[in-house]
Amino acid sequence: MRDTIRRLLGELGEDAGRDGLAETPRRVEDSLRFLTSGYRTSVEEIVNGALFSVAYNEMVIVRDIDFYSLCEHHLLPFFGKCHVAYIPNGQVIGLSKIPRIVDMFARRLQVQERLTSQVADTINDTVRPLGVAVVAEATHLCMAMRGVEKQNSVTVTSAMLGAFQGDARTRSEFLELIKRSGTAALAASGPACAPD
Repeated sequence: MRDTIRRLLGELGEDAGRDGLAETPRRVEDSLRFLTSGYRTSVEEIVNGALFSVAYNEMVIVRDIDFYSLCEHHLLPFFGKCHVAYIPNGQVIGLSKIPRIVDMFARRLQVQERLTSQVADTINDTVRPLGVAVVAEATHLCMAMRGVEKQNSVTVTSAMLGAFQGDARTRSEFLELIKRSGTAALAASGPACAPD
């Protein structure tokens, strides 16, 4: 990989041996391996048995999960926030597992639409809830730095499964709760906690 990066620098018209670039191939390799570490992670490793039987059937939401990914078309970053909700059907998942699932899929070459669906499908297959909802909001540097050069555009994608897909009131409640500030949302939805 480092040899390829040195050749790339040369193709760009740079001297890969100059002082500021001498360590760049190593740094870029380290960076790319970290940013694509999701390929080397599995759902089983992340969940690690953190599914718990709980008599709770109201909506559980983890909002404002920061994520960073690489657009598979240009290898430029896109980043933003992901909001995930599910309605338990006899079991819950450790709350920290949800952001880890988002990270696993974000740390791959991605398109936002697929990332959103992968998170929803994974929660659905793992927890077997009554419904899952995922909304992702992101800024794409391939649109901001090049191409149309629209720095303030935000892309929003959603995936709704089960009760969120079939029940307009449930979907509306979720969308309303993710729009509110943290304190207001907490007061409206009540407490929800599961151990890691």
